[in-house]
Amino acid sequence: MVNLIEELKWRGLLQDIIPGTEEQLNKEMTTGYIGFDPTADSLHIGNLVPIILLIHLQKAGHKPIALLGGATGRVGDPSGKSTERNMLPLEQIQHNLESQKIQLQKFLNFDPTLKNHAEILNNYEWLKEYSFLDFIREVGKYITVNYMLSKDSVQNRLENGMSFTEFSYQLIQGYDFYYLNEKHQVKLQMGGSDQWGNIVTGTELIRKKSGNEVFAFTAPLVKKADGSKFGKSESGNVWLDKTKTSVYKFYQFWLNTSDEDAEKYISVFTFLPKNEINELIKTHHESPHLRILQKTLAKEVTTMVHSADEYEYAVQTSLILFGNDTTNALKKLTESELLDIMDGVPTFSFEYSKIKAGVDIISFLTETHIFESKAKAREMTGNGGVSLNKQKVTDLTYLIQENDVMHEKYIIVQKGKKNYHLVVLQ
Repeated sequence: MVNLIEELKWRGLLQDIIPGTEEQLNKEMTTGYIGFDPTADSLHIGNLVPIILLIHLQKAGHKPIALLGGATGRVGDPSGKSTERNMLPLEQIQHNLESQKIQLQKFLNFDPTLKNHAEILNNYEWLKEYSFLDFIREVGKYITVNYMLSKDSVQNRLENGMSFTEFSYQLIQGYDFYYLNEKHQVKLQMGGSDQWGNIVTGTELIRKKSGNEVFAFTAPLVKKADGSKFGKSESGNVWLDKTKTSVYKFYQFWLNTSDEDAEKYISVFTFLPKNEINELIKTHHESPHLRILQKTLAKEVTTMVHSADEYEYAVQTSLILFGNDTTNALKKLTESELLDIMDGVPTFSFEYSKIKAGVDIISFLTETHIFESKAKAREMTGNGGVSLNKQKVTDLTYLIQENDVMHEKYIIVQKGKKNYHLVVLQ
């Protein structure tokens, strides 16, 4: 059996741990769980670390449980939050649960013939019939208010006010651990380091209520080297659902990681062995311009979350922009794919009627304001620095017409090697 704790240590995936956890994991197959809140109808890359912890748990021969918070999602976890979350409609929570369940099934082995097959549970199943009076009588009496107040997730919120609803969250999460220990023989809870307070509330409840011995550990919260929050792009969260974050954008997020971050992320977000990772880091230090770490990271994570075919699509799409692909490859893209790879580039408007009549390249470049003057447009065009739809144009008298338009609406203008502009015809 793989020593899970040693594996997580060298990967930078271990922060807090209850004494005896490593010994328990080395002694026997252990069932462990992580909770997921249904705050959206897709998980995002901020959820990848807990998913990866479950994968490592199963790879090491233990049994993983993903717990969906059908009940706790109605309350809202205050951990790491400065203000109270908006309450989601119950229909939305149910939709989110079903969507997340489908995503989680991609990452773990649920084959029932396996002794350590994965399971997905929903805490609403055991909390829905629990009356408030019974809960505070049978659970609340074991945890003191002083104990609950001592938790960072509470302390950080008291100044600005915290509702009883959120205050009760750690007690409900604690009860989940107790219930899973009693009914599913769960002896281990895992999570991000911001969950440590909630997790140990569960271990305390179990100690007092049943006397059973349970274990826990957390992983550090992933941050960027500059201290900024991991998991967001300029347009917001990076989602695992490709309809929310396309495979191309997902791939580009990892490809654009800084050298310092890539060196850390390669062990956190991939399952490559230690010797291979050390060799990649060594090669990267020798030739950082090749960006071997970023390319490997983008390949491994994109393949894990989407598929090998989707990864290849993202690479080929990138080559259309940054390689030597011709306009034929570009024109094979659907409109949504085209807009996807053009996301974030400067966009200009132009009258379609002028294209129908035929407009010379220099007038087009200046009237769209891609160039500030005709002199500069002539100079760069004449020197081979202008391309339309990946086709270089050097003829200063070239007439732009309808056959230069993609999807009856778009023309891509390239200045130099990397400066793209999207012209939208109206």
